[in-house]
Amino acid sequence: MPTSKNPPSKRDYKHEYAEYQGRPEQIKHRAERNEARRAETKKLGHAPVGDVAHIRPLAGGGGNKLSNEKVESAAKNRSWRKGQRGYTVPKDT
Repeated sequence: MPTSKNPPSKRDYKHEYAEYQGRPEQIKHRAERNEARRAETKKLGHAPVGDVAHIRPLAGGGGNKLSNEKVESAAKNRSWRKGQRGYTVPKDT
């Protein structure tokens, strides 16, 4: 017996995803992340092994310069950051 008041069958995940990913700021950030991967590939001479991460995140005001980029494992870049020094949970706008 499900305990959720909103069972997954009643949510439109496709719509929710499109609504978020279609926002102009998200489109801009995605383009900047793609540009960062291309720049890192050019700098290394091959595709980076792992993710190209921003030291200061784009959503936190970070830029797209090479000095703000680093290559790290996908597990480290995509993990939950709660409890780490300087991390705050983003507020919904």
